[in-house]
Amino acid sequence: MLKPNIDINGKSILITGAAGFIGANLALALLKQFKDIKIIGIDNLNSYYDVSLKNYRLTEIEKAALNGGEWTFIKGDISDMEFVKGVFDKFKPDIVINLAAQAGVRYSIENPDAYIQSNIIGFYNILECVRHSYDNGFGVKHLVYASSSSVYGSNEKVPYSTLDKTDNPVSLYAATKKSNELFAHAYSKLYNIPSTGLRFFTVYGPAGRPDMAYFGFTNKLLKGEKIKIFNYGNCKRDFTYIDDIVKGIIKVTECAPEKKTGQDGLPIPPYRVYNIGNSAPENLMDFVRILKEELILAGVLDKDYDFNAHTELVPMQAGDVPVTAADTTPLERDFGFKPSTPLRTGLRNFAKWYKDFYKV
Repeated sequence: MLKPNIDINGKSILITGAAGFIGANLALALLKQFKDIKIIGIDNLNSYYDVSLKNYRLTEIEKAALNGGEWTFIKGDISDMEFVKGVFDKFKPDIVINLAAQAGVRYSIENPDAYIQSNIIGFYNILECVRHSYDNGFGVKHLVYASSSSVYGSNEKVPYSTLDKTDNPVSLYAATKKSNELFAHAYSKLYNIPSTGLRFFTVYGPAGRPDMAYFGFTNKLLKGEKIKIFNYGNCKRDFTYIDDIVKGIIKVTECAPEKKTGQDGLPIPPYRVYNIGNSAPENLMDFVRILKEELILAGVLDKDYDFNAHTELVPMQAGDVPVTAADTTPLERDFGFKPSTPLRTGLRNFAKWYKDFYKV
């Protein structure tokens, strides 16, 4: 196992995408677990999904900050270099966790420009500011950034290993995430920047993204609309509960790759990539059944709800893959950690939150 080489207590941490699902939950966990930390959160609060949900998350962070730690939120877009540079110059972060990105496989088919702006130009701006932090006397100790299981494309070998080839993306979203890994590797090599990429697998939980299946299905069922189950239900997904994702991010953040010099006198890239997934793919039909049961148990749906009448089996959609499954062996080896929250537990927590939040 790796030994932590960064003490998060007392550090200044920049989280991009701080109003997002993962970013907000990470900020909450850091404020609760560590002392004297200063968190700077930035987010453009775009309207890809309901902004009120993002504002709710920010309010929860503000409440947590009342019990210790400093929290500063700044609205802005990482694709704006002057904005990002200003944040770095003012706050001089010790750690940067880049979670800002335009998410969604299907949306990337219709709106490619949003992905180039946020996921390519935005990440480049972050890398440049991290690079120049060493010139300005403070120096970012660790850059952690979100990648995605989508980089594996239509890989037929499962579970997906970080050693597998990932040069056949089936969506623009996946291509942008793979490019993030390539950019980070180049910057780690050229400028000796300790960086770690995290390939997340289907993250879910309370206050999640409404465009994700479990959330979108719930919204449609309440409206009496039909839900579409792609590939006629013959899909498997490695659903990973948000708390497990956050634990993984924190453990990785504490262990920056060490800087070493090769025989040529140049840096050996201080660079790593990990999968963070539950390593237990669930059949889509089982997932839908469990979601139905938990929504009924929470009182979101009536116990006699005609579920079959609101379900439609349809062909595979462009950009989708039939199976996702994470090989987390390196994560377990280096950190002694493996996501383990059962799907039913996670969906039960979501259903309870949904009932309370939307006052069903």
